[in-house]
Amino acid sequence: MATVSLKSINKWFGSSQVLNDISLEIKDKEFVVFVGPSGCGKTTLLRIIAGLEEATSGDIEIDGEEVSSAHPIERGISMVFQSYALYPHLNVFENIAFPLRVAKMPKEELEKQVMRAAETLRLTDRLQHKPGQLSGGQRQRVAIGRSIVRHPKVFLFDEPLSNLDAALRGEMRVELAKLHKSLDATMIYVTHDQVEAMTMADRIMVLSEGKLEQFGTPMDLYHRPKSKFVAGFIGHPKMNFISTTCLSTDSFGLTVELPVIGKQLLPVESPNANRDEEIELGVRPEDFILSETGKGLPFKVEVLERLGGSTLVYGTLDKYPNFCAMLQGDADVHEGELVNLDVNPANFHVFDSKGIAMMRREVPEILE
Repeated sequence: MATVSLKSINKWFGSSQVLNDISLEIKDKEFVVFVGPSGCGKTTLLRIIAGLEEATSGDIEIDGEEVSSAHPIERGISMVFQSYALYPHLNVFENIAFPLRVAKMPKEELEKQVMRAAETLRLTDRLQHKPGQLSGGQRQRVAIGRSIVRHPKVFLFDEPLSNLDAALRGEMRVELAKLHKSLDATMIYVTHDQVEAMTMADRIMVLSEGKLEQFGTPMDLYHRPKSKFVAGFIGHPKMNFISTTCLSTDSFGLTVELPVIGKQLLPVESPNANRDEEIELGVRPEDFILSETGKGLPFKVEVLERLGGSTLVYGTLDKYPNFCAMLQGDADVHEGELVNLDVNPANFHVFDSKGIAMMRREVPEILE
């Protein structure tokens, strides 16, 4: 078992609180990603788990044992940093073997452990190379290999792919996902890149200004964000938002006024909004389609990005600039053109004046 339990973790730097009452239960063999914008506290939280930073208050348990005051080496963790931190004068074999030599492991067992890690990470033909002779992705694999040979209970990754180019990041995401399956280990991974989070995680914790916004599976966060912040952070391209006013509520949902379309009933459970209260509607770019009736939301096309299978259309929707719609790759749209976009009412996300999401419902007669 390699569970991680965080209980009411708080962290202050002087008069600034950077972590606010973080409680979290990470399961054995789970791949959990901490994601959020720069400065949200995710790396500080990872360092607290590692024992490199001390929490102002709160408790940490790893594998059921209280480790809040334990030295990092006593916690059964291994950390891979953003910088590779390899020894430039040592070859790949010796870089991977370094922690085992420090532990004075017998030579035969040491060689066996290094070779096993090298095979797992496809580095067997690079063992005699120095770090300067390797690509960025290979150097990152060496750093991971140095962690693997220690057989930790929990692997911690602090933005390990941020120094790689886009193509290498994509490759390494796949490699890390495969590694997680082959090692069957508990992994905690920090990134500011929500694409990395969505593609790799079993569950994602979204942080904002030191507060836990939501913890759930990637598709939970995508389809059922609990706040406007999570909705806007998860998904690429980002969700669009429209400010409007609640006209009325009833047992079927909430009625709003939309540009050109007019009154529209949005199916939400127990709408917690009052008449004339300001609310915000969110709609993902991929939920738009071109209107066949010409009565949809008015959209002025400003920039097109033809991606082959899809076309990203950027422009102004009514009075809202910087809107984005993802249409079919061969969509018949042109820059400077005014088009109309349709969206299924059930695909709108509704947020109250405090940015809290109202639960959406599926109503057959509205979905048809």
